[in-house]
Amino acid sequence: MRGAHRVAIWARMAVVAALVVGALMASPVGAATFVYVGNAESNEVYVLQLNQQNGDLTVLDKTAIPGIEKPGISTPMSVSPDRRVLYVGTRGEPKVAAGFAIDPSTGKLKFIASGPLADSLAYIATDRTGRFLLGASYPGHRVTANPIGSPGKVLPPQQVLENYPNAHSIFADAANRFVLVPTLGNDRINQFAFDATTGKLTPTASPAAEARPKAGPRHFVYHPGGKLVYVIRELDANLYVFDYTAASGDLTQKQVVSALPAGFKRQASPAARHIPRHGTPLYRSEATARALPRFQVDPAKGTLTPIGSVPTEKQPRGFGIDPSGRYLLAVGQLSHGLSSYSIDQTSGKLTKLKEYPMGKNPNWVEILDLP
Repeated sequence: MRGAHRVAIWARMAVVAALVVGALMASPVGAATFVYVGNAESNEVYVLQLNQQNGDLTVLDKTAIPGIEKPGISTPMSVSPDRRVLYVGTRGEPKVAAGFAIDPSTGKLKFIASGPLADSLAYIATDRTGRFLLGASYPGHRVTANPIGSPGKVLPPQQVLENYPNAHSIFADAANRFVLVPTLGNDRINQFAFDATTGKLTPTASPAAEARPKAGPRHFVYHPGGKLVYVIRELDANLYVFDYTAASGDLTQKQVVSALPAGFKRQASPAARHIPRHGTPLYRSEATARALPRFQVDPAKGTLTPIGSVPTEKQPRGFGIDPSGRYLLAVGQLSHGLSSYSIDQTSGKLTKLKEYPMGKNPNWVEILDLP
């Protein structure tokens, strides 16, 4: 009996060990995925956790943006390269960038400090070192740069470049040598050299790539391979593909493709765009059509082919793809909600999972793995 008892104990221990090993293989020790949703009218950031096994979301916290007297129309956000600080821009009064420390174990936010912005910024982004906060002002027609102090406090702007009509988005390239800024008001994608030591922006020798008249370039994304840039044009509802020369920061147009869902005839309003880390497909949001169109990316040329769309939240401005490339989360400014989708890893097809209530006017989504 003793031998049989020992065998039974060892058998149970083997089962437990197998379950533990399976759990460790499915989810790395300590790894977790957190989601941050900016809600402009309710002046808060929702903190959620994403379950990587089934895509479920759990609201962990709701963090107010302190010191805001009048909420704005959107809450542009940016995460520091080391994933320790979330910066939240406000477009109401006062116009500031609030820094929040990210707890690496819980994902929750703790307010650090706010720093002044030069204008109402439609987009903010840290440079690749995390030492500067770059901004694009749509109503102020400006491009700005603020130094970032320690720990995560945004300092007053050190550079404000004027006469960039309806500047709409801004990002440094992977090498942190050049910065692109689409300006809807004059149909250009402006090209700047970036000094990572001083944070200074200087127009390049060929300072802009020209778009078609009245195209209205708005948002853009770099291909993960570093040799392509995709630009959404708000007014002509097209997606533009550019070859990107990393040595000079120059763009060369190679394709124009309609960004509208099939059969859509009304005035379009393209909003955000994202591409997974593996480089295909490309997704964007269409606010008027309430849809998420997707495009296959040619692996050799980088050109785009429309491959369908799915309906989503009312007036979707922002959405995000988690680092694994398995889930897409889209928010609706007028529905005050979030829809989650699983991404088919072969075709890129989106399958809706669930809907979640958010705050008022959710418009920005950031997703990151911690620690």
